Amino acid sequence: MSEAPQGRPQVRKVCVIGAGVMGAGIAAQVANAGIPVLLLDIVRDPADRSGVARAAVDTILKADPAPFMGKGAARLVEPGNIEDDLPRIAECDWIVEAIVERLDLKQALYAKVEACRAPHAAVSSNTSTIPLASLIEGRSDAFRRHFLITHFFNPPRYMRLLEVVGGPDSDPAMVTRITDFADRALGKRIVPARDTPGFIANRIGTLWLESAVNAAFDLGLTVEEADAIAGKPMGVPGTGIFGLLDLVGLDLMPHVRQSLTASLPAGDAYQAVARSHPRIEAMLAAGLTGRKGKGGFYRLNREAGRKEAIDLVTGEYRPAVKAPPPEGPAGKGDLAALIAAPGKVGAYAWAVLGPTLSYAASLAPEIAADITAIDDAMKLGYNWRFGPFELIDRLGADKLAARLRAEGSPVPPLLDLAGERAFHRVDKGRRQVLGFDGQYSDLVRPDGVLLLEDLRLAAKPLLENASAALWDVGDGVVALEFTGKMNALDGEVMALIGQAIALVQERYKALVIYNEGANFSAGANLGLALFALAMNAWPEIEKLMAGGQQAYKALKYAPFPVVGAPAGMALGGGCEILLHADAIQAHAESYVGLVECGVGLVPGWGGCGEMLERWRKMPGLPGGPMPAVAKVFEVVSVATVSKSAAEARELGFLRASDGVTMNRDRLLADAKARALALVDGYAPPAPPEFHLPGPTGRAALDLAVHGFRAQGLATEYDAVVAGHLAHVLTGGEADMADPLTEADLLALEREAFLALLHDERTQARIKAMLETGKPLRN
Repeated sequence: MSEAPQGRPQVRKVCVIGAGVMGAGIAAQVANAGIPVLLLDIVRDPADRSGVARAAVDTILKADPAPFMGKGAARLVEPGNIEDDLPRIAECDWIVEAIVERLDLKQALYAKVEACRAPHAAVSSNTSTIPLASLIEGRSDAFRRHFLITHFFNPPRYMRLLEVVGGPDSDPAMVTRITDFADRALGKRIVPARDTPGFIANRIGTLWLESAVNAAFDLGLTVEEADAIAGKPMGVPGTGIFGLLDLVGLDLMPHVRQSLTASLPAGDAYQAVARSHPRIEAMLAAGLTGRKGKGGFYRLNREAGRKEAIDLVTGEYRPAVKAPPPEGPAGKGDLAALIAAPGKVGAYAWAVLGPTLSYAASLAPEIAADITAIDDAMKLGYNWRFGPFELIDRLGADKLAARLRAEGSPVPPLLDLAGERAFHRVDKGRRQVLGFDGQYSDLVRPDGVLLLEDLRLAAKPLLENASAALWDVGDGVVALEFTGKMNALDGEVMALIGQAIALVQERYKALVIYNEGANFSAGANLGLALFALAMNAWPEIEKLMAGGQQAYKALKYAPFPVVGAPAGMALGGGCEILLHADAIQAHAESYVGLVECGVGLVPGWGGCGEMLERWRKMPGLPGGPMPAVAKVFEVVSVATVSKSAAEARELGFLRASDGVTMNRDRLLADAKARALALVDGYAPPAPPEFHLPGPTGRAALDLAVHGFRAQGLATEYDAVVAGHLAHVLTGGEADMADPLTEADLLALEREAFLALLHDERTQARIKAMLETGKPLRN
């Protein structure tokens, strides 16, 4: 994986001890960063002494979602065993312990680690339940200085939260070295936590889940009703409460409950909500542990072809029924309206929010240095859209306190300290948070973090329309941001690209294409295309086609560097704009692909030619025109989407020279640095010339498609679409000796795209994608 422009801290090798789900996942994420890992576990089979660790690697290689980002990462994980290989931890700069949550076993292991580790090496535990002070009891001063807790969340590749706990003896420089590595190389947002039971996210999150489950039973709600109330309206992931429990595993909750009830004082609010339910105990006894078991609160009945939900009263499964969201503002994020709603809706919403938000406010000074840590922990660890104090702001701290008083519940002092003030505010263009001393202070980002969400508080866009905006991000660099739904691309985006090129050429040095949406871009606005089709507005469609091609080529040949900075999905036209950039600085979790064939089209904004050019230069590919054509056809015809930036490089969407940023928060700064590095001596690329195999090459591709058709792997219309793609990639009717220009390939793309768009079968695919989000196999 390419090194990000800002470099990496010095951790050259890591050892993970414990090859369970978490340990193996941590090892995989370290390997994703390009760092070699020694993965150790116990000896179970004398004939295969490292078999436990080896089996763990084999298991995660097959897992979905995949812990490894690319094929090469797995080769960086070396399986071993504690009995034979523990002395080798002397090779490592960081030793991560991720064994079973038993204090005696951890302490015994640390005694062995202390005898073998290098003097500078950090040692950390992935524990979420055992205090740091207990872990290091009996260890030397040197060991204590190099020890900390690093609590990863599962799965480690995808969950960005890392709670870090340092002890009173921990060397601050060592803690900084490890947290800097975890931030830049592993992509984690670091949340410092105090050495208290459950730390931050699990302490609050467990009470939240327990309160929600209890209230559903007490109020007689179905699981669907509960998830409809305590899901989207509260900014909780679409799974809702019971769907989330299925995802993490019902069997985990009793262990967490036992740990917290044993470690928390009798007066802690969690003690009052921690209770088991006979229905859930019966589910666990029957192996109904959630998605990893035979089902949970929900299950997919494949025989009946339907999703089912469990009846909390009878314990029997029945067809799942989509519960309607709360009516009016209550269903659209108005928390005050939600908790005031009549009947079960308001009662359940308050039964979840009241205890959770008051618990967070009462705990805050005990578990964290500031409220930002608590908000970040819940947003990153539980995928909440808003943190607890952001939710309190939406209700009003004074109003929350008043309702708690009215029902006779304790009111956390922090709520009275805030009073009518918000915990978060913007003052003179700067984000500020309310401290435990009652004073506001500026929110300070880590060095190297640059976010549009901060810039837009104090500045206005240089250019803006309904679908895009252009921002000055400093040092002569501007950022082009897509702003439409799903960051879809339309004529407004293309128009702003033209304006941006003129402005940058006149006043700036470089352009970065970047946004902070969940996805970089879902591609062209298919809804707009379908509307134009319904109106028979073919001139408008042809105008959008030509406008996109012209805008992308104008970016490619602009007299200044252009850097694409994707994160999340970059599909169709979103992928094509990246292919026209001088360089790409991609977030590691970038899912890139030319997916047009899935909706019955072919890439129409220059993607075919750009992919041919990339594959033609791919190291190790045989010479001649056909190998590159065949590879591009293989990738594009089945709408392949990379599952990471590393895989995007393997598929040709990224070049070997393109960079990867592991931490999403650092993507804009890294892309800006890459753009500035290209400024001196910059010259636009020379236009390519293509020699393509023509009808002979197309015949070979057609033969392959017919083979797939005969095997039932492609539908009749798949073959039609693939035929049009083959016609473009092989150069149409041109002979291999005849050179083709980019303009020639663009003309072939337009011809194929418009011909397919006229076909009712393509129109049916587009309509199905818009309505269901899934491809139609017609």
